[in-house]
Amino acid sequence: MAYIIVVQPAVLSGAMFGAPTGMDFGAVMAATCLAAALATALMALLARYPIAQAPGMGENFFFVFSAIPAAAAAGFTNSWQVALGTVFVSGILFLILSLVGLREMIFNAVSPSLKCAIATGIGLFIAFIGLQNAGVIVKDPGSAVKLNAHFASPDLIVCFTGLLITAVLHAARSALDSVGHRRRNGARGRIETRPVTHGVPGRVELDARETVHARQGVVAAPPSLAPTLFQMDIVHALSPKMLPFVFVFLFMLVFDAIGTLIGVSEQAGFMRDNKLPRAKQAMVSDAVGTVVGAALGTSTVTSFVESAAGVEQGGRTGLTGLVVAALFLVALFFSPLIAMVGSYPPITARRSSSSAR
Repeated sequence: MAYIIVVQPAVLSGAMFGAPTGMDFGAVMAATCLAAALATALMALLARYPIAQAPGMGENFFFVFSAIPAAAAAGFTNSWQVALGTVFVSGILFLILSLVGLREMIFNAVSPSLKCAIATGIGLFIAFIGLQNAGVIVKDPGSAVKLNAHFASPDLIVCFTGLLITAVLHAARSALDSVGHRRRNGARGRIETRPVTHGVPGRVELDARETVHARQGVVAAPPSLAPTLFQMDIVHALSPKMLPFVFVFLFMLVFDAIGTLIGVSEQAGFMRDNKLPRAKQAMVSDAVGTVVGAALGTSTVTSFVESAAGVEQGGRTGLTGLVVAALFLVALFFSPLIAMVGSYPPITARRSSSSAR
């Protein structure tokens, strides 16, 4: 889920689409890391679950392509500040629903069979997105989507090759074997690195010892939060034209978080008699993260289904979440590297943006 550290500032700043929104890339990146670290730490300490949280995908695109344009169309010159205000207000409502137990009641009302179906549906949805971004399935005016007939295209060859390699490695658990192999052969040699000073400035080069040199380095002081800190416009967010967006964000928050909690909890075996112990504490964490995140300068915070990867590797306690939270804080010091990666929009992002438009 570390991709959100790059994707979130690229989306909210507009750098991914070549259409600046006015939000500062570095400030959004810092707000994303801080909000994710806080929410994940709260989940780890209060609920003691290995479920990581961060600004959610989907909500960030809705923020950029719906909330900001709507605020601008309503005549507000500070459109992104108004959009942040809608996130903040929805986060407050979300927190109230969590504290009074309404979210937990909705969670418990879901039947056991539907809980299993939700977990399966999340997996199928992620697989669908992957197949769509890889070009395996394409748009069709008659049936919405169809199978790509050009199986010999380079994109599909790369996709299927990567999928096959992933399946083989996963089945063989070769990662554990490779660790043991490196330990056995650790004394036989070592990799040496040295800076590359020749060539064109700013160009990434590889020398004979496989060393990468970046012009601006990869480590620096964390970016300033000043451009986005407490910039949300709550007054205009409560205007009649923006209230629908408050409720849309709230709806997305409630059911996105519940679906992810169900999916990860089912996989980890946390469910007891169709109920999740300490569900209220778990639901408060992402609500607090959303409120704080909006105040810092980022969009809705929610539980990440990628937490299932940690569960698969044995994570069952809040210690897993504390490690994730600490790594989000460490990421603050790699802003040059994040900005470098974020300046190159991936092909999947371009497809997503074109679809959203």
